[in-house]
Amino acid sequence: MDVQHNTAEPLQDQRRAAADPEVPGADFHRISTRILDAVNTVIDGKPEAGRLALTVLLAQGHLLLEDVPGVGKTMLAKTLARTIDCTVNRIQFTPDLLPSDVTGVSIFNQDSRRFEFRPGPVFANIVIGDEINRASAKTQSSLLECMEEHQVTVDGRTHALGEPFMVVATQNPIEMEGTYPLPEAQRDRFMARISMGYPDARAEAAMLETHQSVSPLEAVRPVASAGDIAAMLRQVRGVYVAPAVKEYTVAIGRATREHPRLRLGASPRSLLHLLRAAKAGAALEGRDFVLPDDVANISDAVLAHRLLLDRKAASAGETASSIVQDILDRVPVAREGQRR
Repeated sequence: MDVQHNTAEPLQDQRRAAADPEVPGADFHRISTRILDAVNTVIDGKPEAGRLALTVLLAQGHLLLEDVPGVGKTMLAKTLARTIDCTVNRIQFTPDLLPSDVTGVSIFNQDSRRFEFRPGPVFANIVIGDEINRASAKTQSSLLECMEEHQVTVDGRTHALGEPFMVVATQNPIEMEGTYPLPEAQRDRFMARISMGYPDARAEAAMLETHQSVSPLEAVRPVASAGDIAAMLRQVRGVYVAPAVKEYTVAIGRATREHPRLRLGASPRSLLHLLRAAKAGAALEGRDFVLPDDVANISDAVLAHRLLLDRKAASAGETASSIVQDILDRVPVAREGQRR
C-alpha cells in the first residue's frame, strides 16, 4: 500500500470564497486559462485531455483516466491537482488495500476510553487513485458513497468530505493479470472517461527534449485557490439550460436504451452528469447558457464508458464511441429556446 499526502502552501494573492461569493466572468476565464496553460506545459500534445479534466472538475464530477501504461494518465491527474491550492492525496491501489485504508478507521484511545476516527486519504479536495482496478471489489466499493454523496460512513457515523471534492482514477484496460474490472455501478459514478492515446510525433519529440533532465511537473505551481474553484463551481451551477436542450439530452439517453446493439444504455445519473458537464463546457466558452453542441461535444466522454454492447456488436468490432456518434447523428438537434 502506498498512500501519499500533500497539502499545498496557501496562496496569498488569490481571493477566497468568503471574500468573493462569485468569480466574475473575466476572473473565471483568467483562472481557467491559467490552469489549462499549466497542464499543457506538462502534458505534451493533449490539450483536449486537460480541458476535459477541468470540465469535469468544474461540473463537480469524477474522472476516469483509462489507457495503456506510459501515456501520461497519472501525470495529468498530478498536474491538475498541483494547479490548485488545495489538499491532495494519492492512493496507490493494490490487491491488499483495505476499505479502511481508503476511508479511515475508528481507533480506541486508551487515555480517553473512547473510539476516535482517523480519517483516510479520501479526506482531501482531490484524490488521485492510481490503478484503481488493482484493488479488490470490496475496496473499490468503499468509494461509492464518497463519490456520490461526498461523505464517509464508518461504524455507523457519517463524516462529511470537503468541497470541492474530486476523484481522479487511472486504470490500464489492457493488462488483466491481477486486476478487478470496475463494475457498472462504479463506472457510473465517474462523470467522464478520458483515453489519453499516444502523442503525435512532434509532441513526442518535444517530450524527449523537455523531460530528460527534470520533470516539468516540478515547475507547476498553484494558480487557483480552493475558494476560487468553489466560486467557479457556483457560476457553473448558474448556467442556464433551456427546456429544448434538456429534451435533447433526454432524447440522447433514451436512444441509448433503445439502441438494438446495446444491452445497457445510459442511466438517469449519466444524463445529470451529461448536463452538468455541458454547463461547465459552456462556462469555459464564456457563455451563461448551454447550446446543443455543448451536450453533443461531451456525450462520448460522459456516456461511452457506461454503455455495454451486445455480443454481436462487439464481435463486429463496433465500439461504444461509434454507437454514441450514431445516436448523435440520428437524434434531432434542439434549435429553439436556448437562451433566456
